[in-house]
Order: sequence, then C-alpha cells, then structure tokens
Amino acid sequence: MQVFRGFHHPGIASACALTIGNFDGVHRGHQAMLALLKSEASHRGLPSCVMTFEPHPRDFFAQLAGKPELAPARIATLRDKLSELERCGIGQVIVLRFDAALAALSAQAFIDQVLMQGLGARYILVGDDFRFGAKRQGDYATLDAAGRQRGFDVARMMSYEVHGLRVSSSAVREALAAGDMAGAARLLGRPYAISGHVVHGQKLGRSLGESSPGALDGFRTLNLRFSHDKPAAHGIFAVRTHGLAAEPLDGVASLGVRPTVEDAGRVLLEVHCLAWPAPLGREEAYGKLVRVELLHKLRDEARYDGLDALTAAIRQDAEQARAFLATHAALRRQTTRDRI
Repeated sequence: MQVFRGFHHPGIASACALTIGNFDGVHRGHQAMLALLKSEASHRGLPSCVMTFEPHPRDFFAQLAGKPELAPARIATLRDKLSELERCGIGQVIVLRFDAALAALSAQAFIDQVLMQGLGARYILVGDDFRFGAKRQGDYATLDAAGRQRGFDVARMMSYEVHGLRVSSSAVREALAAGDMAGAARLLGRPYAISGHVVHGQKLGRSLGESSPGALDGFRTLNLRFSHDKPAAHGIFAVRTHGLAAEPLDGVASLGVRPTVEDAGRVLLEVHCLAWPAPLGREEAYGKLVRVELLHKLRDEARYDGLDALTAAIRQDAEQARAFLATHAALRRQTTRDRI
C-alpha cells in the first residue's frame, strides 16, 4: 500500500476509485465500505484509494474555538489506521492535513481541486452522512450532481448494523469509554489494539516490589507512546502483546497519564508481561514494533499515596489479569475445538 501526505506527488495514480473519511478505528462498517470500494475499483480497472485527514477535522475546529474538550476521543493512531487500511487491501492512501486552507474550500472547489485535479477520481463512494466543503455545505446530492456533469460515478453506502446496532466510530468510542472491550471487539471485528515502537521510560517498574514469577526484575514494562492526548480507552487492562516472541505474551497494561509517578499529562501505554521471554534479555525489546491487544478492563487509572501502594495495586492487577487470560485462553481453545 502506498501512503502519500497530500496529493502533489508524482507517484499518485492518475485516476482512482476513491472513498473519503476519517476512518477512526477502521470498524466493521468501514471494512464493508472498503470491500465494496475494492470490488468497484477492480471492475473499473482502477486502483482503490482512501483519502483521510490528520488531524481529525473535529480536532481542528475544537482548537480553533478554544474548546479542546469538544475534540473526539481518538480510537487509533495514524499508524494503526494505516495498518488496518492495508489489511483491507487498499492500494493507496492520501493523508490530507486538515488546516484552515482546507476548511475554507467551498464544496465546488473541493471537487475541482482535490477530487478531479488532485486525484483524478472516476468513482467515489461515500457514507450516508457524508458532508464536505466549507461549513459542510456539500453532501451526497452535491457530489452526485457534479458526477453527472463531470463524468465520474458516485455511490452511497447506508449504515452498517450488527445485531441491530449501527456500527460507527462513535459507538466504538462509547464502548471503549465504558470499558466494554468485548463490545468494542464486536464493532471492530477484532480485539481493540494499539501498536508502536517500544521506547525508553523512567525504568521505575524495575524497582517496584520483588521480582514477579517469570520476570527479570520487578514490574518492568514496555512503554509505547499514544500520539493523541484523548485516547478512547483508558485504565488498567489484561492484554496480549504480539511482536516479541513466536506466540503472544500475556500481560497487564496501563493506558493513561500515570498520575502517581508523573504529572506531565502525556499518554503512555505501559505493558508488564506476566512471563518475560528470557531470550530477549533486559534491553532488546527497545525499538521493536509491537501490537498490544486490550482484552479486558480491570479498573480505572488511580493516584496512589506512594510507591508501596502502587506496587500493591500492580501486583493485584497482575493476578487479576492472569486469571482472566487463563479463562480467555480456555474459551478460545474450546471454540477452536467446536469449530473443528
């Protein structure tokens, strides 16, 4: 999959089948739309193309209004969004910076400058609530009328439902905010996960408490940065980590701002593997790209009166995570046997 920042690049296809949206989470509704896009692109002999935005348009307008609280919680980082789009088989992705100039484009100028001149769109697929252009003046009817005049096809995909529930990024955010990880997984079609490179932290976990079974020292953690300050999920979770060993590693993780040990407001995912793979040694995880599945929420993040209280809480979290993951693994084995 090719990824371009903006559309002024020689490598961009001269014509494409296009869909447009934020695609936060790439949930099952998005996946259905992307499958249809791929089919239509194949029939037309065109590359499939997704145009998305960074920052999220609502982030931009919230900052412009001086009300950052109005920005939506973020389900996925750009890295994870692009990874899921690639898994869906998309040929190219255009990441447009949403700024004042883009926000000021009229609907007609957006069609002329971006869709036609920039991307050469020959087929455009949008959702039922699609709006575009300054003050959201453009909609499906606007785009369809332009298509009739300019010779490109326009299609609209209506809402996608699972068990009577409309699948949307808002529904995923609500499930994650409520700690309903199973519900979020049903909407996403996969466990909710965050990926990133392991970065150096304060090394505080190594000194917390006595060595836990299977660990090299203390409650050592893998640290991953979450690049947005409002993650849709937050708290303490039972997790599985992929990318460090042949099999995923069970663990317990904290996603948040670490109120007991830091007051910087930076969002960090800290993962303590319940059994550290000995071949990795103490330092060899740094720089590795890992994917962490957040399977079950144990509790909210909390501030503790000192490191002793924090250590006790982490030890209890680890035991609860171990119990959940053992049950989870048994259920997966039973499901696999039932399928066979």
